[in-house]
Amino acid sequence: MVETREFFDAFPANQHKDDQGTAPPRATDPGWAHGIMVNGGRQKIKCKYCHKVILGGGISRLKQHLAGERGNVAPCEEVPEDVKVQIQQHLGFKVLEKLKRQRGLKSSKNSLVPYYQDREGGADDVQRSPKAASARGISRKRRGKEIDEGTSYKKKRHKKQLFPTATPVAQASIHNSFASQESMDQADMAVARFMYEAGVPFSAANSYYFQQMADAIAAVGPGYKMPSYHSLRGKLLNRSVQDVGGLCEELRRSWEVTGCSVMVDRCTDRTGHTVLNFYVYCPKGTVFLRSAYASEIANSTEALLSLFVSVVQEVGPKNIVNFVTDTTPTYKAAGKLLMDRYKTFFWSACGAHCIDLMLEEIGKRDEVKELLAKAKRITQFIYNNTWVLNLMRKRTGGRDIVQLAITRFASNFLTLQSIASFKGALHQMFTSASWMQSTFSKQRAGVEVAEIVVDPTFWSMCDLALKFSKPLLAVLHLIDCEERPSVGYIYDAMEKAKKSIILAFDDKESDYSPYLKIIDCIWKEEFHSPLHAAAYYLNPSIFYNPSFSTNKVIQKGLLDCIESLEPNLSTQVMITSHINYYEEAAGDFSRPVALRGRESLAPATWWSLYAADYPDLQRLAVRILSQTCSVIRCETSWSMSERVHSKQRNRLEHQRLNDLIFVHYNLRLQENGKCWFGVDSKSLEILVEVVNERVEGMVQEKGSRTDVVPLG
Repeated sequence: MVETREFFDAFPANQHKDDQGTAPPRATDPGWAHGIMVNGGRQKIKCKYCHKVILGGGISRLKQHLAGERGNVAPCEEVPEDVKVQIQQHLGFKVLEKLKRQRGLKSSKNSLVPYYQDREGGADDVQRSPKAASARGISRKRRGKEIDEGTSYKKKRHKKQLFPTATPVAQASIHNSFASQESMDQADMAVARFMYEAGVPFSAANSYYFQQMADAIAAVGPGYKMPSYHSLRGKLLNRSVQDVGGLCEELRRSWEVTGCSVMVDRCTDRTGHTVLNFYVYCPKGTVFLRSAYASEIANSTEALLSLFVSVVQEVGPKNIVNFVTDTTPTYKAAGKLLMDRYKTFFWSACGAHCIDLMLEEIGKRDEVKELLAKAKRITQFIYNNTWVLNLMRKRTGGRDIVQLAITRFASNFLTLQSIASFKGALHQMFTSASWMQSTFSKQRAGVEVAEIVVDPTFWSMCDLALKFSKPLLAVLHLIDCEERPSVGYIYDAMEKAKKSIILAFDDKESDYSPYLKIIDCIWKEEFHSPLHAAAYYLNPSIFYNPSFSTNKVIQKGLLDCIESLEPNLSTQVMITSHINYYEEAAGDFSRPVALRGRESLAPATWWSLYAADYPDLQRLAVRILSQTCSVIRCETSWSMSERVHSKQRNRLEHQRLNDLIFVHYNLRLQENGKCWFGVDSKSLEILVEVVNERVEGMVQEKGSRTDVVPLG
């Protein structure tokens, strides 16, 4: 029987026995630096951190204790994180050292060939035969015996992660302990050469999965063989589709309770090709559904309607509350026809697109158009000349004046706002001795830009533009914020924006009227939806505010939502009769915790907690307040889109590319934090569990009561 400690005794010691002689003579194992022998025996060791006395197993069991491995000994709760990770890495590297000693490095690699051959199965090798599975099992058992023959300890460890992944907190200490600077430089160059040769965009290094990939490879250690071309396009892709599909199914189960918003993102490249990406939003996360090539149907309302109907059927008409597109005439017409066809959900225009449309129309006014042109000349001149850019950054403390937003015209006005905030710095820059002595100050473009910056009229026009653009940009920021669904706040935000513009112009109607006319026209004709009015009314943080006021538009919007989202007439009557309890803050609505939660909780969460006595009204409010009013933007991979929508393809390749796009977009959503249980979603999940417990208690108390609807 091979003793377990033989796996670790050959590892070079990086710590020696302490001055008190707590380690045995000639001890080289680094574990002895963290334990004390009791009564001079190797089989009875006391942990230095939690003072637990470990009986039997020797230094190996102490290291399991420090590494947090369960099974033979309880994990140490007091061990410092850097020590824990070093011991974890040490345990992993010792298995590799054992393999090297038994076979030599070359033979060790050769012994893994059957495993790697299994990884490199063909694209069509999705389901393995029983013989192949059996062979893999025998191969793994044989390797397990070679590593640790007959030890139950090793079998238990095999079920856990054999090579634990280093945590980011302790990454530096791991590198210092196990890797030299030269080896890290070589690893960096290996990654760089791969990216340069394969033409991988530099932005790939920003991927959340980039470092995860490196950590996983480092955990396996030397000898790891990357997956082959066939594995990547075959079984690994199929496995990724299954993993992502499982997450999608988890979200799909919540659609019945909270409802969902279908979002249509229209993307057009420089050649005029149009691809529609369909996403489904709910409070728990956003999922990419599928994409469709729309260049040939973009101008056909009937063709778009047919495509939208197929998406609705895939999601489920009863699950949909809001169907969101941009305001392009054919898409708007198709959306309204879709709404009239089903009559159980609403079509609405993308909020971000409508705000951008307002800014675009305002930007066409002569005085604003001239102002934006001057701002553009300033930014182009500065960013096209490195010396001038560095001079500007010295004056602004390293900050840039160009600011990007989720839409084109929002970016223009956000940059204008940034320029105005750096008025003093830019003025000093273009009047400084450094500028005057430079060659740029003699150039025609430099002279023109300097004249703009020192012109008081330019700055007064900037101030005017900020009066109408800042409130609209604030609305856009609200729409783009993903902490909570935006539909409950958009109506109130637009009303406040219009009031802010009036106040900014000192109530002078002749000054603000041209801008408000544009805003009101787009708001009424393109943006406003009954869903926005009903969500405004049902949002407790707004409704119970003393400044709240209702009107016919809001009342009509609420009634429209009741009739559309709850087709059953008796249910409609029940909802309208219970709405008074909400208006008067009666019952659970008046609880002290409910009063406090009006501002702190997401509106849908608030209704989930405090409207259990009115299940029909609760369901309606949760479904309305759980929606978004804007289309998310996920960067389109045109190379994949062109390939999947190309006419020159076979059916198998078409399905593979569809799978690739499905995995690509959903992983991007997850990476960007727009998917799968963000912070607010987690709190909602916890609160829903509380509600369900309350509902179960009510059902037990009232016996056969069936009108209480648990939340998903």
